[in-house]
Amino acid sequence: MKPFIQITSLFLFVVFHCQGQIINANLLSSEPISASRFLAIDVLSNYYYEENGVLFKKNEDHTWQYKNLAFGKIVKIDPKNPLKIVVFFEGFNSVVLLDNQLNEIKKITFSDINKSSIITSAVGIAAQNKIWFYDTNSQKIGLYNYANEDFKFISTSFPVNFKHYESDFNNFQWIDKDLKWYSCNLFGEIKLIRQVPDFDKIQLINSDLILFSKGESLYFLDFKSNKTLEVQNVNKSFDFFIYKDQILSIFTNRQIKNYKILLP
Repeated sequence: MKPFIQITSLFLFVVFHCQGQIINANLLSSEPISASRFLAIDVLSNYYYEENGVLFKKNEDHTWQYKNLAFGKIVKIDPKNPLKIVVFFEGFNSVVLLDNQLNEIKKITFSDINKSSIITSAVGIAAQNKIWFYDTNSQKIGLYNYANEDFKFISTSFPVNFKHYESDFNNFQWIDKDLKWYSCNLFGEIKLIRQVPDFDKIQLINSDLILFSKGESLYFLDFKSNKTLEVQNVNKSFDFFIYKDQILSIFTNRQIKNYKILLP
C-alpha cells in the first residue's frame, strides 16, 4: 500500500505542477540578521530564531533572549499565544512556557507528571490553559492542563510518524510520512483532511490552501481550484518561510525578506 501512496503523491504533484501558474512576489523590505535557525513568527510579527543555543525574539524596536542549555536543543516553539510561548525540548521530554519578554512562567517535564510514562514527540498550545501532546508510549493525543497540572488522553491509540505538525487553540493537525493530512479536535475526533504532494517544508494556511517548498522552489497549492502557483522573484535558498496577511516572509541565516503576495 505504501508504494501506491507514494506513487499517487508523486502523480498528484506532477498534475498540480503541470496545471500550475506563476505568481510574482514583490519585495517590500530586507533586513540583515544573524541566526543559525529561524523558528517562528507570531501574530504581532515578532520573529523567533536561535543563535548558538539561545532563543531570540525580535521586532523593530526590541530584542529579547532566553537561554536554557540544560534542556538541550530547542526542537520547536509555538508562539500562537504571545503571552504563553511554548518551547519544546524533545530530548528532555520537556516544555517551557515563556511570557512576552521570554521570562520563564513554567517548566513542564512530562515524565514527572503523576509518575506517568509520557514520552512526547509533538506539542502545541491549546485552549483553556492546555497543551496538546502526542505520547509515543500510548500512541495517543492528549491535553495537559498546566494550571491544574494534570492531563487526559482524548484520542484512540494510533501509530504516527510525523513529517509535519502544527496546532491552534482548537485543533491539532499533522501530516504523516505517507503524506496524509489529519486533524484532531478538542474532543479527540480525528478526521482525514486530504492527501498532499511531497514537500520539504510546508505551512497549512487553511483546509484548502497550503504553502510548500520542494527543492529550491516555493508553491501555493489551492486544492479547491486544483491550481499550483509557483512563487517567482524570491530567494532560491531559504531556511524558513511563512505567509500571513498577504505578506510572504523568507528567512535565511543572514537576512529576512518580506514580499507582497496577491493570490488570485
